[in-house]
Amino acid sequence: MTDTANSSSPASEKARVIIFDTTLRDGEQCPGASMTFEEKLQVAELLDDMGVDVIEAGFPIASIGDFESVSEIARRAKRATICGLSRAALNDIDRCAEAVKNAARGRIHTFLSTSPVHMKYKLQKEPHQVLEMIVASVSRARNHVDDVEWSAEDGTRTEMDFLCRCVEAAIDAGATTINIPDTVGYTTPAEYQALFRTVIERVPNSDKAVFSVHCHNDLGMAVANSLAGIAGGARQIECTVNGIGERAGNAALEEVVMAIDTRSDAFPYATGINTRMLTRASKLVSAVTSFPVQYNKAIVGRNAFAHESGIHQDGMLKHTQTYEIMTPDSVGVSKTSLVMGKHSGRAAFRDKLKAMGYELGENALNDAFARFKDLADRKKVVYDEDIEALVDQGIAAAYDRIKLISLSIIAGTHGPQRATMKVEVDGVVKTEEAEGNGPVDATFNAIKALVPHTAKLELYQVHAVTEGTDAQAEVSVRLEEDGKVVTARAADPDTLVASARAYVTALNKLQMKRQSVNPQTAVG
Repeated sequence: MTDTANSSSPASEKARVIIFDTTLRDGEQCPGASMTFEEKLQVAELLDDMGVDVIEAGFPIASIGDFESVSEIARRAKRATICGLSRAALNDIDRCAEAVKNAARGRIHTFLSTSPVHMKYKLQKEPHQVLEMIVASVSRARNHVDDVEWSAEDGTRTEMDFLCRCVEAAIDAGATTINIPDTVGYTTPAEYQALFRTVIERVPNSDKAVFSVHCHNDLGMAVANSLAGIAGGARQIECTVNGIGERAGNAALEEVVMAIDTRSDAFPYATGINTRMLTRASKLVSAVTSFPVQYNKAIVGRNAFAHESGIHQDGMLKHTQTYEIMTPDSVGVSKTSLVMGKHSGRAAFRDKLKAMGYELGENALNDAFARFKDLADRKKVVYDEDIEALVDQGIAAAYDRIKLISLSIIAGTHGPQRATMKVEVDGVVKTEEAEGNGPVDATFNAIKALVPHTAKLELYQVHAVTEGTDAQAEVSVRLEEDGKVVTARAADPDTLVASARAYVTALNKLQMKRQSVNPQTAVG
C-alpha cells in the first residue's frame, strides 16, 4: 500500500482486506478474451509480484489446457495462494485438487446456486437437496486442502433464511471463506452492505470464516458494491484487472485498491498491493486479451491524468492537488519528456519502456527494439502510443502458431484487387494469391486460402494510433466460430498489414479456443 496525503492511520491499525484476483478465470470467460498458456503464466507472475493475495488461476475441469495452466501457475507461485474453481460435482473437485496440489498455498473454490430461480430452472433441485450438495462438495474439498472457499451463486437474489442456512452448513462442512456474489450485477451498495451484516450476525459460526464479495458491473455498481460489502463485514474482494469479465465485467482491481488507498478516511482498510504496478498489469492484460482500455477508464485509462480544460490546467500549474486526488506515479505512470526517434538507442528504449510501465525479458526487449527501429525509419517521431501498440503486439504474438511473413497488394480504381501473402504455419512457409472486392477483402481471402476455417468476421475496425498522415493504424478483428468468440488487435503504418496481422492473431486465438471445452459457470 502506498502512502497518500489522506492517510490517517498506519496500515498495521487498519483491517486487512484480501485481494482475490480472478482475471485468469472470470476475466477469461469474457467473450473473445482467451489467453494462451504462456500468457496466463505472464499475467499470474505479475499478479504474484504485485502482491495479489489469491490468484484464481482457472477452471481445471474445463479443459486439459486449463488444468495445465493452473498446475504450472501453482508450481511457480512465490507468495500468492493459488485457487482453482470447481462446480459441486465431486470429479470437478478432485480435478481441482490435483491442479493446485503443488502450490505452497492452494485453495479449492466450489460453488452452487442458491436463489429460487436458479434452483428451479438451472439445478432443478429442491432446497434440501441443495443443502446436501453443499455439505458433500465442501467436505470433499476439505479432504484435499485446508483452504476451501464456497460461493452461493446468485447470492444477492437468494432468500435470507435459506442463505443463512447454506452459509452455516458450508462453514460446518469446512469452508474457510464464504463468498456471496452479486452474480447478475443486480444489487445496490446499501442492500449489499446490509446483506453481509445480516448474514454475519445471524449465522452462529460466521466467525470461523472470511466473508468475500464478488460483484458484476451490469448496472455500473460493481466497485461501489464491493466496497459496501467490506463495510458490511466482508474481508475479501474478488476482482479483475481492468474490470474484465462476462457481460459488463467485474469490479476492477485497480479501482477498489486505489479507492481504499486514496480514501483511507472513508475506507479504513489495507491491502498488500504494490499500487505502482497497476498500470503495468493493466497494459499486460489488455495486450494478451486484445481488449483495449477505454481512454477515460478510472486509474489506468490514457486520460486518467490528462487535463485539457484551461481552468484545470491553470490549477494544475499552481498545485497538482487542485485537480488530482492521486499522483500518476502512485499507479505506475511516469511522466517523461524523452522523445524517441530513429537515432534513439537500446538503452534509451529500455528506459522509455520502464517509464511507461513495461518490463520485458531480454528476448522480448530485443524483438520490441527491432520493431521500434523499423517503425522509426518510417516515422519521424515515435509517440508513446506507437510504442504501446508495438509492445502490446509483440506480447500478444509471441507464441503464435501462424505468423505473417509478407504481404503485397495490387489495388486502385480498376478491380478486382489482389493480395499476395506469405505465412508460416507451424514452421512451414506457405504462399497464396487471392482476389477480393477491395484490398482488405483480398487480404482476408488470402488468409482463408492459406489457413482454411469457417469463422465468421463479426467486427473489423480501424483507427489511427496518433495524429498525422504517417500514423500507425490499429485494427481490431473479432471472429466467431461455433459459439467461440475471439478478438485481436494489431498496429502498423500500413493499414492492410495491420489488418492481416490482426486477422492472423485472431486465428491463433481461435485455434487455442478450439481446444477448450468450458462447462457452464456463472459464479462470478
